[in-house]
Amino acid sequence: MAAERKRRANGEESRLKIIEAATEIAGERGYEGTSISLVSERSGLPASSIYWHFADKDALLAAVIEHSYGRWLSNMGAWVPAADGADRREALIVAFRRTGRAIADAPDFLRLGLMLTLERRPDEPSARTLFLQVRRQSVEQLVQLYERMFEGELDAAAVRTLAMMAMAAVDGLFIAREVEGASVDMDAAFELIGVALDAVATQLIAQQGGAAPAP
Repeated sequence: MAAERKRRANGEESRLKIIEAATEIAGERGYEGTSISLVSERSGLPASSIYWHFADKDALLAAVIEHSYGRWLSNMGAWVPAADGADRREALIVAFRRTGRAIADAPDFLRLGLMLTLERRPDEPSARTLFLQVRRQSVEQLVQLYERMFEGELDAAAVRTLAMMAMAAVDGLFIAREVEGASVDMDAAFELIGVALDAVATQLIAQQGGAAPAP
């Protein structure tokens, strides 16, 4: 029994080591530039060990996305950001600043996923499919958050529009940081997204005849 537990622990350790090596290489070289041989070299594990855990490179990179996304969710904590006494703008600012910090700590699923999403291949990589699944999951979680935040003020279509705008803003800011580097103050920029989304929500509420909060 103890020997079996040790084998499982060793197997999980090797699997994580492989994923971490693949994450580094994918961040440097992208999907096409990542290979099993490079992962083997970086991880210090033989290719046979990698193939024992993963059927092929695509399955490995899908695991990279899943692992990085899991870290991001863990860093995000609760999706409902409002603290006692916080107004809506403050709640949105807190939420976006938390999102930015979580992405900074676990950016790989977004970096690799966006690259794969923009590509079109005859054979759909499972890594891209997985990213689109977690993407839809994130959108639905955001929709649920905004449904609670704007209950009685915005209809379902407006809530979903707001969620998609939030996702697009996060994507754009992440890409800007990848292009411009450390010159982009992510914390300040994510705070501005919160302010901007509050302004958009105020406009949508006014259009639907709701009582818009005072600026």
